[in-house]
Amino acid sequence: MEYNNLGKNGPEVSRIGFGAWAIGGMNWGPTDDEVSLRALNEAIDCGVTFIDTADVYGFGHSEELIAKLIKERGKKNIVIASKAGNDFYNASNKDDEGYGAIKQTYTKEYLIYAVEQSLKRLNVDAIDILQLHSPDIEKLEQDEPWEALEQLKKDGKILHAGLSIQSFQETAQAHLLDEHNDILDAIQVRYNLLEREAEKVLFPKAERYGIGVIVRIPLLFGFLTGKFNADSKFSEEDHRSMNLSKEKLEQYLVSLEKMKPLFDEYPDQTMAQVSLRFCVSHPACQTVIPGAKTPAQVKDNSFAGSLGSIPKDKIPKL
Repeated sequence: MEYNNLGKNGPEVSRIGFGAWAIGGMNWGPTDDEVSLRALNEAIDCGVTFIDTADVYGFGHSEELIAKLIKERGKKNIVIASKAGNDFYNASNKDDEGYGAIKQTYTKEYLIYAVEQSLKRLNVDAIDILQLHSPDIEKLEQDEPWEALEQLKKDGKILHAGLSIQSFQETAQAHLLDEHNDILDAIQVRYNLLEREAEKVLFPKAERYGIGVIVRIPLLFGFLTGKFNADSKFSEEDHRSMNLSKEKLEQYLVSLEKMKPLFDEYPDQTMAQVSLRFCVSHPACQTVIPGAKTPAQVKDNSFAGSLGSIPKDKIPKL
């Protein structure tokens, strides 16, 4: 595994991280906590030091599983990033567990409250990186989210501040790096072989200010593993039923055909490994967080962290 500093101020992180949305047990089909914990342990055994989660993943369950990992393996050398802003505590129409429909809440008071709850679930004194969780631009034009990050840093409840850029807003939200580079240590960005909008404006700004880049959705919800086709279907509970609808699958398959020369260039590597290598080949990107639910998926993903960058001239244009 190779390691990078996450921007000029961030911690050292593994080139391949662990995306912990799926193990939360919601939105990705059925999960088994025992298998999820084995997957987390496999990640550590493979040299992964960076785990990305959010309070809303499984309404706190993802963070709770990570706490079990930390209790077993220790916190040393493990960097935990979480997110806040998708309020599942105070919504109406609550279920039997007391949670209701999610709403975006980015007031200073709420963000500080949400971080305190995450600290309890993770059972840590401070969160290594706290990211605003893909807010609408109107929320980010207010002062309170940024004041909350500053206060949380000052109080030692978070060590670094980040922003998860809303999907398909990579250019529209790039100006936030100009306005808040004194606060932001890292950004999280949707970026993969078939979706490269971030290269235009966002990545150059991140490089200019020394802001670290965490790449999410690197395998396009599993599409870039090669296991889906135009006839693939997902249950209503699986968010991929919307994000990988029949129409979108057909569009992605057309774009994927252009990438065939790249996959052919590395016949001994899986599609997932080549796709992950692409993400961290861009000089602005330090780590990538593929989601995984099983130890086998983790092992396959992690191996990409030792394969180095892909030369720019070998990457096909879209």
